[in-house]
Amino acid sequence: MSINLFRKVLGCALLVLAGAAHAQWPNQPIRFIAPFPPGGTVDQIVRLIQPHLQQALGQTIIVENRAGASGSIGSAVAAKANPDGYTWLFVFDTHGVNPSLIPSMPFDTLKDLAPVMLIGKGAMVITAHQSTPYKSFNDMLQVARSKSGAINYGTIGSGSLAHLAMTAIGAQLKADWTHIPYKGGGPLASDGIAGHVPVTMATYALWAPHLASGRLRPLAVTSTKRMAQLPDVPTMIELGVPGFEAQAWWGMLAPVGIPQPIMARMHAEMVKVLRIPAVQSRIAEMGIDMTASSPEDLGKFIAMEVDRWAKVVRDNKIKAGE
Repeated sequence: MSINLFRKVLGCALLVLAGAAHAQWPNQPIRFIAPFPPGGTVDQIVRLIQPHLQQALGQTIIVENRAGASGSIGSAVAAKANPDGYTWLFVFDTHGVNPSLIPSMPFDTLKDLAPVMLIGKGAMVITAHQSTPYKSFNDMLQVARSKSGAINYGTIGSGSLAHLAMTAIGAQLKADWTHIPYKGGGPLASDGIAGHVPVTMATYALWAPHLASGRLRPLAVTSTKRMAQLPDVPTMIELGVPGFEAQAWWGMLAPVGIPQPIMARMHAEMVKVLRIPAVQSRIAEMGIDMTASSPEDLGKFIAMEVDRWAKVVRDNKIKAGE
């Protein structure tokens, strides 16, 4: 047999073996990495879809909470994982902010992780604890303008979208407030509900039950239009910040290099799960507008988010840890 013929035969054999491996996927437990603590919105979404995907794929799905550094620690684990279809990553809006704030990240956000799907987007809400005197956003704004740093506000972490959004709002409205970063939605929720931090900015998804109970008072939303769930709460545009929008978002990614057939199968199964009425209902209750995008659309979206928030970081001289 000639060398060229041998190479052709070997190549065909490898293709057949690769195709067989893809056809057998999955044949072992699958890992879902949630790079935030339990209790936050990423964790809630992952655990909402987990049982449905387990049934659809016929394999156990293990959820790993790899929290830290605004989601970048868990994302790094996923970026370095074998791209064999057994590790998937669920991210929050911090994924588009981290490249500007954490230059030492051991992975490239745009090159080392393959986009799978933009699950959805949702407005954030600025809230005040019921024990505070702030009945409206303007009440809080007047205090912030009268005394620098007098208002403490909490977010899910330093460099989070909420942190950058509040910084941009303060710059526009000539108000100075003090950022209190938490390590994820769970810890923020605990202190926010208890009143240990008087003002917060977080997703409606995180605060929905506590807004309904009256423990937290909604002051403003970060969407361009008022939320159906909070029709009496003004947007930041109405409150004097022209064109302002800062929507949280949730996405699914995988280690770059994952075989296309596996990527296509997972995407298709995710679409089916997100269309289950009970899942749709729960996601809507969280104030999330479901997108279920294509991988290509998520890739373009992340690139735009990276560029957009890099400018806010530069213009306001924001540094990680502040």
